[in-house]
Amino acid sequence: MAPIDAQKIQLFISLFRGRIDAYARRWEKGEQSGYSPAYEFNWDEFMAHKRRGGSIKDFENKKLLPLTAEVIKKHLFGLLVVGVYPILPDNTTHFLAADFDGENWRKEATAFIEACGAVGLAAYLERSRSGNGGHVWIFFADSYPCYRSRRIGLELIRRAFGMSEFEREVSFDRLFPNQDSVSKGGFGNLIALPFQGRAVAQGNTVLLEKENDTPLPDQWEFL
Repeated sequence: MAPIDAQKIQLFISLFRGRIDAYARRWEKGEQSGYSPAYEFNWDEFMAHKRRGGSIKDFENKKLLPLTAEVIKKHLFGLLVVGVYPILPDNTTHFLAADFDGENWRKEATAFIEACGAVGLAAYLERSRSGNGGHVWIFFADSYPCYRSRRIGLELIRRAFGMSEFEREVSFDRLFPNQDSVSKGGFGNLIALPFQGRAVAQGNTVLLEKENDTPLPDQWEFL
């Protein structure tokens, strides 16, 4: 990919836009991995709390870290793997993303994109971090109620595959946001951001051509 400057970082933030007061970081420990909200805290104080049987969830003296341009820069350069929380505090979202995994993910993601196109919605395919699935992104000009965006997404799934969200005959996994709303203090499901530096080097977390699995020649120009 082309060199990344401040203008590109702001462009990225303007599209893949979720909560900015919180974000998630991917962690690995042995054979286990996952995502957790990013916090700032005193490590010695937390370890003492942990020795008493506590966990980060019930550790009170912690502060959520905001999603800043510097965090995004580290993600784009491969120093972090960042996940964004799509649901804003007012239960709206700036995008809808459909997750596809499994053997036929490419074919069925394409069918979903075609269903979007049939009703005038532009949708864009990103190969996921694993390389064995993809995210189809739909962006909104303004924040949009989650329950409405999810209703649209599920109807498009039904049209593309003649199925409900609970059936598993196809590779469709879930929508992001995955809830219509979240309670106060909740985050909802996260989605990993694209363009992660190390994954990009392997041809993953990039946007693909409509006709094949080839990454778009100039990702930033396309954005």
